[in-house]
Amino acid sequence: DIDDVGRKYHLELVLENTLEKDSTVNCTAEVLYHLSNKNLAPDVHFTIDGELKNTDEADKIFYNRVKSLKKELVAENIPDSHGHVSPEMEPIHLLAWAASGYVIWQNSTENTNFHLAQIKHVKQVKRSDEYLEFDYMILLHEMVSQEIIPWQMTVLWHPQHGVQVTQDSRQPKHAQE
Repeated sequence: DIDDVGRKYHLELVLENTLEKDSTVNCTAEVLYHLSNKNLAPDVHFTIDGELKNTDEADKIFYNRVKSLKKELVAENIPDSHGHVSPEMEPIHLLAWAASGYVIWQNSTENTNFHLAQIKHVKQVKRSDEYLEFDYMILLHEMVSQEIIPWQMTVLWHPQHGVQVTQDSRQPKHAQE
């Protein structure tokens, strides 16, 4: 506890590469939850001891595949009701996972534990520049309350510039239908 500031946590983690389970690195982090403003995202400072495997080649393949589509990509229910993600949708799922991490961070408190449960719907937005843009409707599972929360997020992505959430908003419960 830090008087009149908040509560700081010191964490030691092992990060695992999602694509190659045998690739791990150690990470230490400090997370500060503010007392004064509950709407303020926690401060996070971290160090990574080593590097995870580079995904540049997989990123380029996905980027070129989506850029070459004749029609904008549209998909729903990723993973499906059996927890399966098709190989061609895995990059869309990983992109949502990375982007939802931002949404989770911005909306976390000491009393929440969000996880991406499912992409309910995703639609690619046509753009004239080099970025890919996707509108996602995701379902976040809040583990403490067991609530399933629909959340809309607009995501920009380019393999050289990374992921950016340009818009996000919690949706009413009926939005998950």
